[in-house]
Amino acid sequence: MPDERLDDLVARLEQAAASLRSGELPPERAAALVDECARLAADASAELDRRVRAADGVGGAAAPGQLALGS
Repeated sequence: MPDERLDDLVARLEQAAASLRSGELPPERAAALVDECARLAADASAELDRRVRAADGVGGAAAPGQLALGS
Protein backbone atom coordinates (compact mmCIF):
# COMPACT_ATOMS: atom_id res chain seq x y z
CA MET A 1 0.00 0.00 0.00
CA PRO A 2 1.50 3.34 -0.91
CA ASP A 3 2.34 5.97 1.67
CA GLU A 4 -0.73 7.87 0.48
CA ARG A 5 -2.96 5.51 2.48
CA LEU A 6 -1.12 6.19 5.71
CA ASP A 7 -0.90 9.92 4.93
CA ASP A 8 -4.67 10.00 4.37
CA LEU A 9 -5.32 8.29 7.71
CA VAL A 10 -3.04 10.74 9.52
CA ALA A 11 -4.68 13.73 7.84
CA ARG A 12 -8.14 12.48 8.79
CA LEU A 13 -7.05 11.95 12.39
CA GLU A 14 -5.57 15.45 12.55
CA GLN A 15 -8.74 16.96 11.12
CA ALA A 16 -10.89 15.06 13.62
CA ALA A 17 -8.64 16.14 16.50
CA ALA A 18 -8.94 19.77 15.42
CA SER A 19 -12.73 19.46 15.31
CA LEU A 20 -12.79 17.94 18.78
CA ARG A 21 -10.48 20.61 20.19
CA SER A 22 -12.70 23.37 18.83
CA GLY A 23 -15.36 22.49 21.38
CA GLU A 24 -18.08 23.44 18.94
CA LEU A 25 -19.47 19.95 18.30
CA PRO A 26 -22.63 18.72 19.95
CA PRO A 27 -21.94 15.84 22.37
CA GLU A 28 -23.45 13.20 20.08
CA ARG A 29 -21.29 14.30 17.14
CA ALA A 30 -18.20 14.49 19.34
CA ALA A 31 -18.81 10.93 20.56
CA ALA A 32 -19.22 9.70 16.99
CA LEU A 33 -16.01 11.47 16.01
CA VAL A 34 -14.13 9.85 18.89
CA ASP A 35 -15.33 6.46 17.62
CA GLU A 36 -14.16 7.38 14.13
CA CYS A 37 -10.76 8.37 15.54
CA ALA A 38 -10.45 4.98 17.20
CA ARG A 39 -11.25 3.24 13.92
CA LEU A 40 -8.79 5.39 11.97
CA ALA A 41 -6.07 4.79 14.55
CA ALA A 42 -6.69 1.04 14.38
CA ASP A 43 -6.45 1.18 10.57
CA ALA A 44 -3.18 3.13 10.78
CA SER A 45 -1.79 0.69 13.33
CA ALA A 46 -2.72 -2.29 11.16
CA GLU A 47 -1.08 -0.67 8.13
CA LEU A 48 2.13 0.05 10.04
CA ASP A 49 2.16 -3.50 11.42
CA ARG A 50 1.67 -4.90 7.92
CA ARG A 51 4.56 -2.82 6.62
CA VAL A 52 6.88 -3.90 9.44
CA ARG A 53 6.01 -7.55 8.91
CA ALA A 54 6.57 -7.20 5.17
CA ALA A 55 9.94 -5.51 5.75
CA ASP A 56 10.93 -8.22 8.24
CA GLY A 57 10.12 -10.83 5.62
CA VAL A 58 12.51 -9.31 3.07
CA GLY A 59 15.56 -11.50 2.78
CA GLY A 60 13.92 -14.29 4.76
CA ALA A 61 15.98 -13.71 7.91
CA ALA A 62 14.48 -13.36 11.36
CA ALA A 63 14.96 -10.09 13.19
CA PRO A 64 17.86 -10.01 15.66
CA GLY A 65 16.89 -11.77 18.86
CA GLN A 66 13.98 -13.62 17.24
CA LEU A 67 13.75 -17.14 15.92
CA ALA A 68 12.48 -17.69 12.42
CA LEU A 69 9.12 -19.46 12.17
CA GLY A 70 9.56 -23.20 12.07
CA SER A 71 12.73 -23.11 14.19
